[in-house]
Amino acid sequence: MVGETGDTAAAAQGKRPHVIIVGGGFGGLAAAKALAGAPVDVTLIDKRNHHLFQPLLYQVATAGLSPADIAGSIRAILARQKNVRVLLDRVYGVDRERRRVILGDGEPLAYDWLIIATGATHSYFGREDWAPYAPGVKTIDDATAIRRRVLLALERAETETDEDKRKALLTFVVIGGGPTGVEMAGAIAELARQSVSMDFRHITPHCSRIFLLQKGDRLLPAFPPALSAKARKGIEELGVEVRLEAHVTEIDADGVIVDGERISAATTIWASGVMASRAAEWLGCNGDRAGRVPVGADFHPAGDPAVFVIGDTAACTDAAGRALPGVAPVAKQQGQHAARAIRDALGGRTTPPFRYRDYGNMATIGRSRAIADFGRLRVTGLAAWLLWCVAHIWFLTGHRNRISVGISWLWSYLTYQRGARLITGDVAPDLPATWELAPALGRNRAGHLEVIPAE
Repeated sequence: MVGETGDTAAAAQGKRPHVIIVGGGFGGLAAAKALAGAPVDVTLIDKRNHHLFQPLLYQVATAGLSPADIAGSIRAILARQKNVRVLLDRVYGVDRERRRVILGDGEPLAYDWLIIATGATHSYFGREDWAPYAPGVKTIDDATAIRRRVLLALERAETETDEDKRKALLTFVVIGGGPTGVEMAGAIAELARQSVSMDFRHITPHCSRIFLLQKGDRLLPAFPPALSAKARKGIEELGVEVRLEAHVTEIDADGVIVDGERISAATTIWASGVMASRAAEWLGCNGDRAGRVPVGADFHPAGDPAVFVIGDTAACTDAAGRALPGVAPVAKQQGQHAARAIRDALGGRTTPPFRYRDYGNMATIGRSRAIADFGRLRVTGLAAWLLWCVAHIWFLTGHRNRISVGISWLWSYLTYQRGARLITGDVAPDLPATWELAPALGRNRAGHLEVIPAE
């Protein structure tokens, strides 16, 4: 095996085998933790210094949580693992022949085993020009940018006197009816219709409109139809207008065009397609339609046992031939399996085929509303929402984050208030076109530029 050859080469040089993990998400972190105490040296490379709990990013985007509540330093998480070092760098390629990872800043690193867990980003299905007008939410930067858009729209609607502009500011469009889209639409509805209504004087709960556009014939297609119907009913009760089989043909700064109708909206959010990282390009493989690397049950691309590709970066199926979903539990189990395969290779053992253990699927719709599918057992309403809360708090990294999120959710539930409603950056509105700076007047005694109406 290639892995055995690499092990022998490392031993001949008096070095322990070197495992490189690219990506500090769920899969990469699970692999690193599973290699604790193994007779290998592990290098985890990520372009960011933090591990992010992506399932709760939408709550940062809607001011429910702060970024620090759902993120933790990778170095701190792995600090007690003496065989692991963390590098803050970007990967630009993989030299499979010489077994090296090409970095952006540092020298190429040689590996005996390589685990690629670089996740996925947004896909606009060839319409990349839509990206500036309909951002997705995959990173903390994405979430805080969307939070800024949503909160600024509310602030400007408070003082806008033009009725058409005010309606556009209070219209929010979410494109995509999967878990992210449903959860985002529900959270925006609660924020715009409930949480802020007591703080603003000219925005009432019925001023805002939230559209959820789904290309398919039902929301949450990964769930059974009965639960999808429950989800639709629940989110519509929050005031979200659901449009199924909706075909978006244009997105611009003024809103979207769907099925020939323009919806004027100041805020549009993309929650539809995803595209894998450039791992297929690095490995010289032909990716699938989403750019994922085709792998077998052992997660090796093209029969290369020195390389594992896991998580959203990999296109793989379960024992029944069904494609594995791009969710955190899949990535974590795959990372643990890759680490076990390396341990088995070191011990001369054979690793059994990977088998995904599906513990269920959950999605929240809003306050006290959620659905949960555990196979034969299906739960909806408050009970499902409580299960969703407990599960997400449990899988957060670090006790501080668990306590912080638990307290934030309890406070929001009791008071309807959102504690992270911060607009960062320069929020000064642009001067109207009928106003101009008056250089002749200079600055007033306070040092501020004075303005006068343009003649």
